[in-house]
Amino acid sequence: MKRRDFLKFALSSVVLGSLPARAFAKDPSIVALSEGTDYAAITRNVVAALGGFQKFVKPGDVVVIKPNIGWDRKPEFAACTHPVVVKTIAEECVKAGAKKVKVFDNTCNDPRRCYENSGIQTALKGLKNVEMKHVESERYKMTKLNGIFLKEWELYDEALSANVFINVPVAKHHNLTKLTLGLKNMMGIMGGNRGYLHRGMDDALSDVSSVVKSHLVIIDATRILLNHGPQGGSLKDVKVLNKIIASTDIVAADAYGTTFFNLSPQDISTTLTAYKRGLGEMNLNKIKIIKA
Repeated sequence: MKRRDFLKFALSSVVLGSLPARAFAKDPSIVALSEGTDYAAITRNVVAALGGFQKFVKPGDVVVIKPNIGWDRKPEFAACTHPVVVKTIAEECVKAGAKKVKVFDNTCNDPRRCYENSGIQTALKGLKNVEMKHVESERYKMTKLNGIFLKEWELYDEALSANVFINVPVAKHHNLTKLTLGLKNMMGIMGGNRGYLHRGMDDALSDVSSVVKSHLVIIDATRILLNHGPQGGSLKDVKVLNKIIASTDIVAADAYGTTFFNLSPQDISTTLTAYKRGLGEMNLNKIKIIKA
């Protein structure tokens, strides 16, 4: 190779290497938005705008729904995903042909109280082919991530083995990361010493989402927690929005979710890091918004 050609090649490699992988995608990321006071209806509508549950769930699939059930709070406090949203997703997955739907979270407060007071356990009770189980420590599997911050970590085996993984956070304030949305909700499949993750939270979350794909992200913004998150505890901190968004792009979903708090995607370091690492689109003017 001549020196001039070599320099051209080297320069193009540097430029290409500095761009997020998303820059080469052909189709824009899509975020669907549904609004209303009938939370079951807007949950169905927002996924219908992306093609419906049948697009994501095939007959015989095992589906994991990962809501936020981390806190011992009743639904109105916006610390956990709304039970009607979770129930509707579970019902629709079964209708689409799922063999089994599993719902769980690695809670921060006492798991029995979280499952009960979130209202999710009661909402799912009696649904055929739907199980809500407490996580079992022996089911965490050391998993190679080969990431920037995490080379390996304990991840819950049922999340790893599911045919479909549906990530269902509630949109809320977080005292360390400003907001917790889809990327942060992935901590609920992580075991081990999760306090260690705060040393490199942004890259740690991207490391996990680089390996565990959220096939569908549904963000519950029926009511959001504006302050004192992630646990909350005062209704003064809660704002009712009656909105739900959905996307197959976890970064795009999180990026749009920032607008509920009058923030920008670049204000949230977890979103910014995931974008820079090519996990999705955060530029709102490049995301196609569909109102369901």
